[in-house]
Amino acid sequence: MVAAVRYGKRRPVGTSLTWGEAMVAATFVFFVLFMAYGVVPHQWLTLADNELSWRADRLLVGPGGILATALPMDLTYLVLRDFVVSGIYGGFLAAQVVVWKVWQDRGKAKEPRRKELETSPFGRPLVKLAKRG
Repeated sequence: MVAAVRYGKRRPVGTSLTWGEAMVAATFVFFVLFMAYGVVPHQWLTLADNELSWRADRLLVGPGGILATALPMDLTYLVLRDFVVSGIYGGFLAAQVVVWKVWQDRGKAKEPRRKELETSPFGRPLVKLAKRG
């Protein structure tokens, strides 16, 4: 990932890709998206199902659960597992949108943070003096 960011900062905007560069870039993007949307959520679901034993018969909220008296509903660990995997998908989707935005805006001039002072006909900045009391 670090190499891709460095390459993106170094590459001039609007430069055309060669066939080989396009194939390497497409393979890299496929690998990253496959990991983000395929492998990582699958590994979480496998961990939650096997090692953590987050099944439908284990109650998080409800009779015999951890928060039995706090909330008047039944929630299983299976629901919590699905909430976590939804958060993983949502986080990767948000990161993907941010990366798209950064890539599309690379090379654009940044607007100055402070407003430029008005200049006089002589090219000097106009500065108003505060009244002294």
